[in-house]
Amino acid sequence: MSQWKRIQQLEIRHLEHVDYLYDDNFPMDIRQGLASWIEAQDWESASNDETVAAVMFNNLLSQMEKVRTQEQNFLQRHNMKIIHQQLQVKYSSNPALMARAISSCLKEERRILDSACLQEQGPLEKSLQNSVALERQKNMDNRVGVIRGSVQLMDQAVKFIEDMQDDFDFRYKTLQSRDATERNSDLMKQEVTRLQEMLNRLDYKRKEILSKMDVVVKEIDDVVTSQLYPELQDWRRRQQIAAIGGPQLTGLEQLQNWFTLMVQSLFQIKRQLDKLGELVLKVTYESDPIPLQRPQMEERVKFLLYHLIKSSFVVEKQPCMPTHPQKPLIIKTGVQFTTKVRLLVKLPEVDYQLKVKTTFDKDLPPGRVSRQFFILTNNTKVMDIEDFSDGCLSVEFRHLQLKEKKYINGTKGNEGLLSVTEELHSLNFEACFTVQGLNIDLETCSLPLVVISNVSQLPGGWASVMWYNLLTDEPKNLCFFANPPRANWSQLSELTMLGEKLLGQHVSCSDYQVSWSRFSKENSPGKPFSFWMWLDSILELIKKHLLPVWSENYIMGFVSKETERTLLKDKEPGTFLLRFSESHLGGITFTWVDRGDNGEVKFNSVEPYTKNRLSALPFADIIRDYKVISDGVVPENPLKFLYPDIPKDEAFGRLYNSHFPYH
Repeated sequence: MSQWKRIQQLEIRHLEHVDYLYDDNFPMDIRQGLASWIEAQDWESASNDETVAAVMFNNLLSQMEKVRTQEQNFLQRHNMKIIHQQLQVKYSSNPALMARAISSCLKEERRILDSACLQEQGPLEKSLQNSVALERQKNMDNRVGVIRGSVQLMDQAVKFIEDMQDDFDFRYKTLQSRDATERNSDLMKQEVTRLQEMLNRLDYKRKEILSKMDVVVKEIDDVVTSQLYPELQDWRRRQQIAAIGGPQLTGLEQLQNWFTLMVQSLFQIKRQLDKLGELVLKVTYESDPIPLQRPQMEERVKFLLYHLIKSSFVVEKQPCMPTHPQKPLIIKTGVQFTTKVRLLVKLPEVDYQLKVKTTFDKDLPPGRVSRQFFILTNNTKVMDIEDFSDGCLSVEFRHLQLKEKKYINGTKGNEGLLSVTEELHSLNFEACFTVQGLNIDLETCSLPLVVISNVSQLPGGWASVMWYNLLTDEPKNLCFFANPPRANWSQLSELTMLGEKLLGQHVSCSDYQVSWSRFSKENSPGKPFSFWMWLDSILELIKKHLLPVWSENYIMGFVSKETERTLLKDKEPGTFLLRFSESHLGGITFTWVDRGDNGEVKFNSVEPYTKNRLSALPFADIIRDYKVISDGVVPENPLKFLYPDIPKDEAFGRLYNSHFPYH
């Protein structure tokens, strides 16, 4: 398996790191489109040889052009053309720089893969949770297996009844065809007695099969209600958590298998009931159990089938803009987004093509939002069978776009109640079809969406998406932010990969709660920005400029100045630590300890480095080349040991951009 395919199978938290690697220096579109070719080249050697780098750069451009000409999608062809031009401008005069960028990304990918492998063995608690889930799955498999076996046996029982009835029908008609003078003979009386015994046995078998059907249908009802629907609900909840950076979502194939087996069993029982209905047309009698019990049982089977199939219509991939794959459920007007729905049932032949229609904010309560939108692009597609899905139907909408409706006299209705990023919307999916005489209306919807019109609204939108999916499992509470609930510290610690470090000092305060307003709107005490703006700026700083250092766990990150001094005061002179600035948005600083001639402990800090300074020079190089001029002494680097006692070059050596100091 290629390295890129292995990368794509990682959990979301690892994919976050991968996402940070790719920008204009080496776009992910190229990594995706030329994955195999890129991995087959020796970029490390090319980065140290201008001639080889020039050849490989030209080869890369040729490969890109080849992929572009084969691309069917116009927008993708256009994007590839733009990237092709950008790379020519950026690297034509220095192809070795491109080779270094690609080599660095491939190395970092391998490091992330190695890290993911090491983390596969979870703690005891995770192991126990997995054991419980596995036990639950085994129990479900066993119950479904027993149901399938019972239904197969009922097939045989119905066939036996049919054969028995055919024998009875033949003997009865034969007796009826005899001459009237023979009907009082002893032989005829014996035949009548035999026919009565056969009818009694037929009646017993009819009652027996109906009783068995009743037991199996009740068992299916119980399995669906007590286990299958809760498993589906659990999957939906895990999908919410996965959307905001939780573990990679799994389990859909298992759900699909259970749904399909339950539906197949019910369709099989429906056919058995149809067969019993046919048998009644040939042979019936007083107190015949089939006409008495079959209609009610058939209604129960149809009811279960209808609701099972409706429940199996799910949003497999929540709406997401390809430009922001790690921030789903935020849609910008005029920007394409993708989504995918799936039917978790392998159906018998349907009567016609199953078309799925998407609508936006269907049945939205009037006056709830200030803005309204419509889908600009084609909103109907036909479901198709995917090869790997074992016959199940799905459809992916890849080029949907939203446009805001125009308002009369410029009025937007209910303005001012909620901010743009607090207004929640939904994408709805509908389909209808007939299968084996059963009319099915399918309907499902996405998780609540935030619609923005400017990328500057993205941080606020992402805060809303996280707050919603963290604090509720309701699939469509579009009024959530009219009265948003509070979150306690333990819940907040799940928000991002920074949560545990950020809230470490509060972990014991599980009853301490934070309001939505305090989290995202109110300025932090003594600061001109909110907690969320501060946190989001740090996330961006890590993503764009600090990922290599962060990935090595060299940034202590979220510690106060007081804690910082407590940690450093007893350390060797020149010991330093890295932390995020409390007073600047998106800033990182370092502090080192020193001692005066009298042994007095001194702490020295630098002004925070922000994206502007870090765009010019990698942070590791800044640490390597940092100099202090004091009392006319020759400048020297005061940074000796990364806290607690790691020699600076040992810690950062492999992260340095070159072997020469920066001037």
